[in-house]
Amino acid sequence: MWAKHDRDSDGWLPLWQHMEDCAAVVGLLWDRWLPEAVRRRVAEVLPEGEVDARLLVTWLAGVHDIGKATPAFACQVDALADRMRAAGLEMPYQREMGRDRRMAPHGLAGQLLLQEWLEERCGWSGRATAQFAVVVGGHHGVPPDHAQIGDLDAHPALLRTPGPSRKVWRQVQEELLEACADEFGVRERLAAWQRVKLPQTVQVLLSALVIVADWIASNSELFPYAGLGRAPAETGRVAAAWAGLGLPEPWRPQPPGGSVAELFAARFSLPAGAELRPVQEAAVRMAREMPEPGLLIVEAPMGEGKTEAALAATEVLAARAGAGGVFFALPTMATSNAMFPRLLAWLEGLPAREGERLSVLLAHSKAALNKDFAELKAASWQRIAAVELDGVEEVPRPGEERAAPAELVAHQWLGGRKKGMLSSFVAGTVDQLLFAGLKSRHLALRHLALVGKVVVIDEAHAYDAYMNCYLDRVLEWLGAYRVPVVVLSATLPAARRRELAQAYAGAGGGEEGFAAVGAVEGYPLLTAVAPGHAPLLEQPAASGRGSRARVEALADDLGILEDRLERELAGGGCALVVRNTVERVLETAKALRERFGAGEVTVAHARFIDVDRAAKDEDLLKHFGPPERSDGWRPRRHVVVASQVAEQSLDVDFDVLVTDLAPVDLLLQRMGRLHRHVRDGRPERLREPLCLVTGVTDWEGGPPEAVPGSQAVYGRYALLRSLAVLDLPPEGGHRVVQLPQDISPLVQHAYGGEPVGPAAWAEAMGEARREYDEVKAAKAKAADTFRIAAAARAGRSLVGWLAGNAGDADDTRAGRAQVRDAPESVEVIVVEQLDDGSLATVSWAREGRGGLPLPTDAVPAPAAAKAAAACTLRLPARMAKPYVIDRVIADLEQFCVPYWQAKESLWLSGELILPVRPGCQTRVAGFRLSYSPDDGLEVTRER
Repeated sequence: MWAKHDRDSDGWLPLWQHMEDCAAVVGLLWDRWLPEAVRRRVAEVLPEGEVDARLLVTWLAGVHDIGKATPAFACQVDALADRMRAAGLEMPYQREMGRDRRMAPHGLAGQLLLQEWLEERCGWSGRATAQFAVVVGGHHGVPPDHAQIGDLDAHPALLRTPGPSRKVWRQVQEELLEACADEFGVRERLAAWQRVKLPQTVQVLLSALVIVADWIASNSELFPYAGLGRAPAETGRVAAAWAGLGLPEPWRPQPPGGSVAELFAARFSLPAGAELRPVQEAAVRMAREMPEPGLLIVEAPMGEGKTEAALAATEVLAARAGAGGVFFALPTMATSNAMFPRLLAWLEGLPAREGERLSVLLAHSKAALNKDFAELKAASWQRIAAVELDGVEEVPRPGEERAAPAELVAHQWLGGRKKGMLSSFVAGTVDQLLFAGLKSRHLALRHLALVGKVVVIDEAHAYDAYMNCYLDRVLEWLGAYRVPVVVLSATLPAARRRELAQAYAGAGGGEEGFAAVGAVEGYPLLTAVAPGHAPLLEQPAASGRGSRARVEALADDLGILEDRLERELAGGGCALVVRNTVERVLETAKALRERFGAGEVTVAHARFIDVDRAAKDEDLLKHFGPPERSDGWRPRRHVVVASQVAEQSLDVDFDVLVTDLAPVDLLLQRMGRLHRHVRDGRPERLREPLCLVTGVTDWEGGPPEAVPGSQAVYGRYALLRSLAVLDLPPEGGHRVVQLPQDISPLVQHAYGGEPVGPAAWAEAMGEARREYDEVKAAKAKAADTFRIAAAARAGRSLVGWLAGNAGDADDTRAGRAQVRDAPESVEVIVVEQLDDGSLATVSWAREGRGGLPLPTDAVPAPAAAKAAAACTLRLPARMAKPYVIDRVIADLEQFCVPYWQAKESLWLSGELILPVRPGCQTRVAGFRLSYSPDDGLEVTRER
């Protein structure tokens, strides 16, 4: 029997050897790599606990490829099949089997063979066998469905050739299975296991472990086809492979002792004189005192140190739960990039054990372009290959804690879209979390990655109804796995808080106690949900930080805006103008430059190439960020005109805010950029925060209407309710919003079910509500197409779990669209077309990336190709509408350089290229595109 074949060398690996390799690898994964939390989940459902758990996973890894002992598999290599025929294992040639052979993939074949053996030779019931054997059936990423099982049952010749040879095939299959039962020590345990009802969660974890072990054992560099002498599992072949792989062991946190203040002082570089805030102290205390590690929701104002509170609570929860890492999920790539160095700094402050190495990952599609992550990868590079079999040294066990930090590595094997999340510490976009609720290949690996971690979900209010459908389903599974989760938000509606809590509690949560979760309006607020316990609520005292913002209505007129800003900034000061569409950003910036001069107006939005967006964020932080980061320097007078990028991803601070009308929680997020930091010398006129709300066509109307662009982004209903709860007086008057005291009342009333606004608005409000309900229902229905079901009762197998799946879950534009209800978009790489017709990276790019030649008659140099890939730009949604997108792509594909599509061109292959001429002008599909490093992309339709 053969398992692996190398066409180049004609080398091959016996099936028994691969089965033994895989079993040995999974044993090492269990002992040295798997977090304690994962081992607990498997062990707690088995009669002999962890002893049974290790035996079970080793046995399943050993038998995983039994389906290769079938004619349908063995016939694929004629020379090897002929050797088997000579030994009495007759089989048709591959061409004779035809398309029928596809009905017997070796995973499914192995599942049926294992079930048959358990029933006929071990006396198991059919129902009991499926929950174990499905691990074999799904070890290539997707458990079989009932139709596939039925089809193979109807074609027994694919499992054993009919005639005299059938008995020989059966004898060989049973001999292998009998040998595995003895070799892996389960013979005496099978009788007890047949009474076990495996939860689907455990079946998923077992499947994932077998997949990981199979991938490692299938690496021919680690497990070569030559030298097949039978060696003990912990020496020789397997030990050499394990040493060559060099996987970092899991984080093993210890409960941090001392006071919360001492913990914060040890872990974070706090500014001089900084005091611990009540919400931070309460978060750590609840993490320590909740009955079991579970869900912790932290609601607190912007700038209150929620990130530090989450990391400190995470360390406590991880130690209690046996977690081996952390996943920090954030709304955008920009927020993920901003979080990554903070995560690294926190890791540097953790106590480490002698020789400890911790794997770290930045998880989004452009992570390779992030400077911090790229440097970590370069420093961590290793060649994944087996070492010489002689003289292998055992990897040392971690020793006692020491003051020096652990070594942080971006491990080469733990890379790629399917394995990356298995790294111990990950910061990335929330898509990586939502993918855990998507029917996709190798979903079990994502679940394994999450079960071994504490999950932190930042900006929980930032997700729409479509994304929340996936988030709630993922929380149901995380609750079933008992994964600790920390949710952070400054502006979380009470109804959404209750939905999150009940999703995590699952079917066993009931209604009792959750009414209070959805009713309390205290702020700040902490909510703790532990499995099998009533929710806990705590309202810590306010930190004393606060402000009174004067909020006024402002007509949507550029001339009025210019006059008002000139008046407010007469004595100096810095203003932020937030628009809801890029078109309004550019229009506003153009007008303000004419009044204030180009040097006093800056633009920020998402329609910049990546390198320019990063440089712009860096400049904004330098000029308007925390005083310690900008050395106290700040322009005397300046206006930043931005889109929603200013809401979340930047820690910036302004004296006055002008904002388009938005849902009230987002308005409050924007107000959080007012007087965010303690500063001396604010202009006298702007000592009190000022917020001007605009973007309304007629403030005197009944009801006022937001401009069309804002309605397209947020919907009419949310904007009307925002207007109603703000209750702004007519122009010339103002109201005071006290931060943080008014945050929760405003958000809860805006998102509550009770009527708001004047009676004259009732008809318009009712119509808008009906539209909102229809859209929300449509999004929920669309989300359910590829969303996995909730975990079924214990004992029900994973057969059919991923039926009708979406294929691979990719962190690409198309992949993210599966879990985000975002409009279609087109991404391009911008290159510069020089006067002589040659191409180069854009000349203005910083850090040596500008002006690098990009030859069209050869594969570009890796440095130039990577620099070009850092100049990705997303075209506006109107260029991706169904009636024009095909023409846009066709125009872009006219510029296709064959050498750039070569597999050697890792950064450019498969990408759409947008060449811009001097002056950054070009035309695509009837659109005129103009780009500048100052203003980004501007698009106009040609007449």
